[in-house]
Amino acid sequence: MNFTELSEISPAKVTALKERIARLGLDLGQVEEQFIRGSGKGGQKINKTANAVLLKYPALGLIVRCQRERKRSLNRFIALRELVDEIEIRISPETSERLKEMRKVRKRKARARARAKE
Repeated sequence: MNFTELSEISPAKVTALKERIARLGLDLGQVEEQFIRGSGKGGQKINKTANAVLLKYPALGLIVRCQRERKRSLNRFIALRELVDEIEIRISPETSERLKEMRKVRKRKARARARAKE
């Protein structure tokens, strides 16, 4: 997997993702990439183009599908970022920013539930 198609994304975001990949020691050669047709709203654009991205990481059995944007390159970047998030949660949960964020939200909701009971 190469980073040549990522011209729409800011260089800072690309370098941050590359650093995370290097820190986790991931081999992007193991990532299987497919471009598939999307589903849902969008009409002809969705029905005729393969803009949705499907990334598979067989080493951990992870599959990530992304169809948020109309551009393939943006969907590719978002899917790769989500895949790295999932891998980081599995490999090193103590350093995962996404997991910290999820815990923070859970704690906030628990506090709100406790206040509502009072």
